[in-house]
Amino acid sequence: MDTPRLASLEQLVRAVKARGRPPRVAIAPCAEEFVLRAAAHAAAEGLAEPVFLGDLARTRAVAERLGLDLGAFECLDCPDDAQAVALAVDQFRQGRAQLIMKGLVSTSTVLKAVLVKDAGLVPEGGILSHVTVFDAPGRGQQRLMLLTDAGVNIRPTLQRKVEILRNALAVARRLGLAQPRAAMLAATEKVNYPAMPATLDADIIAKMAGTGEFGDALVAGPLALDLAVSPGAAAMKGVSSPVAGRADILCTPDIESGNILYKTLTSLMDMTLASVVVGSRVPVVVPSRGDSEHSKFASIALAAYLAGGMQ
Repeated sequence: MDTPRLASLEQLVRAVKARGRPPRVAIAPCAEEFVLRAAAHAAAEGLAEPVFLGDLARTRAVAERLGLDLGAFECLDCPDDAQAVALAVDQFRQGRAQLIMKGLVSTSTVLKAVLVKDAGLVPEGGILSHVTVFDAPGRGQQRLMLLTDAGVNIRPTLQRKVEILRNALAVARRLGLAQPRAAMLAATEKVNYPAMPATLDADIIAKMAGTGEFGDALVAGPLALDLAVSPGAAAMKGVSSPVAGRADILCTPDIESGNILYKTLTSLMDMTLASVVVGSRVPVVVPSRGDSEHSKFASIALAAYLAGGMQ
């Protein structure tokens, strides 16, 4: 049966609620204000059942200051941050949690725990990558867009970019995009090598897509951002492509450009972004400390939705 296409983050939240029993999310370490509030909100909305792991004395002090009652949730005391994260991974391996969420700890600490070979969470040859989902801006649009990779892969090689794209396409298809349109972003639509290596990588990946490498997907590149999202800009520059002006997925060439674009959306446009790390058997919520409570809540919803298709 075809997956229904979701047109907004609001629809995504409703779809998770409609499933009934919410997934358990292991949050480590949990003594962080915005994470606790987002988790409590997700629990109240029936999106996820939090399991709090970390320094419980600090966590309860933060919760008391926020007026949150943690009495209804499972709490596991583990004052050491790295051990709390390892325990969260173990909760997933034992089937006691379906999601993992980063608390007040570096993203690298969480990802190292997920990547431990003995954990068996990442398929052979697979990679982890950061995928963000957001409501397409602009009047008359009601559709979801994706951005990758703003948080994990620093300076990906050509092969790693291929795997980053595969991960994003998998998420897009889970969201109901039967034929996702992906734009390999660069500063220009022309190959300019060696001055701009990203343009050559984008051109190669687009040609790979033309041979069916990525299944039923449309991939174009290199494309400047305006050409990827604006039909008017594409027409003005004479760029003809089924992706130009209508991209569903924005693939940035490195973490710096991805992070800048991500924070442009949050800081200048005040947009809600749902973000997860994918590529492993468990969706991992890795909120930035600068993310709003709304974005953290939406990220839990996205992870819960993706986990529903992995069980």
